[in-house]
Amino acid sequence: MRIKGNLEIGGSDVIVMAGPCAIENKAQIHAVAKTLKSCGIKIMRGGAFKPRTSPYTFQGLGQAGLELMREVADEYGLFIVTEALSVEQVPLVYKYTDIIQIGTRNMQHFPILWAVGETDKPVLLKRGFMNTIDEVAYAAEHIKSRGNQRVIICERGIRTFDTKARFTLDLSAIPILKSMTGLPVIADPSHAAGHTNLVIPLALGALAAGADGLLVEVHPNNEIALSDGQQSLPLELIPEFILKAENVVMAIGRQMAK
Repeated sequence: MRIKGNLEIGGSDVIVMAGPCAIENKAQIHAVAKTLKSCGIKIMRGGAFKPRTSPYTFQGLGQAGLELMREVADEYGLFIVTEALSVEQVPLVYKYTDIIQIGTRNMQHFPILWAVGETDKPVLLKRGFMNTIDEVAYAAEHIKSRGNQRVIICERGIRTFDTKARFTLDLSAIPILKSMTGLPVIADPSHAAGHTNLVIPLALGALAAGADGLLVEVHPNNEIALSDGQQSLPLELIPEFILKAENVVMAIGRQMAK
């Protein structure tokens, strides 16, 4: 699937989308964009509107965050993916982003699925953390039924009885959804892990399971992050992360060639 220009997802290359959970300020997003560019990452993620569990935590910069993210992305030649929380926000997010994200809590909010289905931009659809594989596949069909066939499914972990990780990354969903839908499927190890030290192992496991890409949270200073600092990779770990991911992809390629 072509994202924009020569950038494709679902082909031979694994696409990494990385950035902060929430856009906080210009210095933060500049530092992230500079690191992503130096590591060959082409898509920057970041939240302008944040659907936080508690209403008393940081809810994002809103339109100002979108404008800042677009400005910095253009400066570094990056594409961006960010979330729309409501039908009313779709035109605004459409204006600034290259990929429109539908978050886990909106996976079955059908009016917003129909709204992004009527656009011509790729849609990153996150699996709901309490939803089955069939349900996320049907959610993708809701988008496609309105004319937009450019859907990317994201496995981001589901709620189970264990609490050692924030969620349980369902690796089985990756090959199943790819086979069922014919759509690209990526993984978000950050939200599944909930802890920085688990992000890279889960990411590598997702690649081994056949993920077409990864959606990873990174931050210049985890300790002062306004959102999800405990599960974000520090910028200095990004080169190591990319090297390990490339090694896994190469190893899989060699096995497939045998």
